[in-house]
Amino acid sequence: MEMSMYSALFGALSTETRLNISANNLANVNTTGYKRDRVTFEDTFARYAHDYHIDPRGDLRQKQLLPRADLIAKPRLAMQQIDFSQGALTATNNPLDMAIQGPGFFKVAAPGGAYYTRSGAFHRSSEGMLVNDQDMPVLGGGGPIQLPEGRIALDGTGTIYVDGAQVGQVDVVTVQNPETLQKYGANLYMPQSGATVQEGQAQAGRTSVAQGFLEKPNVEVVEEMVSMIETQRTFEAYQKVISSSNELDTKAIRVGTDRG
Repeated sequence: MEMSMYSALFGALSTETRLNISANNLANVNTTGYKRDRVTFEDTFARYAHDYHIDPRGDLRQKQLLPRADLIAKPRLAMQQIDFSQGALTATNNPLDMAIQGPGFFKVAAPGGAYYTRSGAFHRSSEGMLVNDQDMPVLGGGGPIQLPEGRIALDGTGTIYVDGAQVGQVDVVTVQNPETLQKYGANLYMPQSGATVQEGQAQAGRTSVAQGFLEKPNVEVVEEMVSMIETQRTFEAYQKVISSSNELDTKAIRVGTDRG
């Protein structure tokens, strides 16, 4: 089989992955606190077996016995990453809606442990706890936050006041190694299997909490649409390469059969 067919096949698989990622980003363009996915590429090298032989020449003027090393560069998908860059804030005028400006995450409790999120679409449950839109308790001081009835106010550190009295403070933490996080659903994050998340306290001056706002996804619709069109055209080009390579192989087999 032609090497071009292998290259086109892996290229088509890579572009298919890119297309799926762009489609998922666009599907979550209205998901509060969603962070877009992206992919990175790297060049890998396929070496022929003779490239690993040590040149036995004892003198540079001796005739070269082995052919020169042949390297074939093949771009491949290196990894899929989450882009944690800041999204725009939109006003809701809901006193329990919160948005983080700067690096950091809220923490919510779940049966499997604490999850991280950038979505501050919170509300008061029937039990009087502050919960997110999936009814998971929002953590403050390592535990759930109880909200009595009254007028709610919030300062930039995440401290909650009800009728002027402090009732709790929302946990806002930074993650020193965000590459260890993986998505759980649309806007929750959890540690990858076997990974340890390094938490830190949000730094004053870099991170603040805004009351009555929500963070929009950091997805640029036009950019994603252009990426999808480009990826589709690239996929079609790889398909043509596969077809052309198949035709060449078929002709070579026929020629060999006729001569035989």
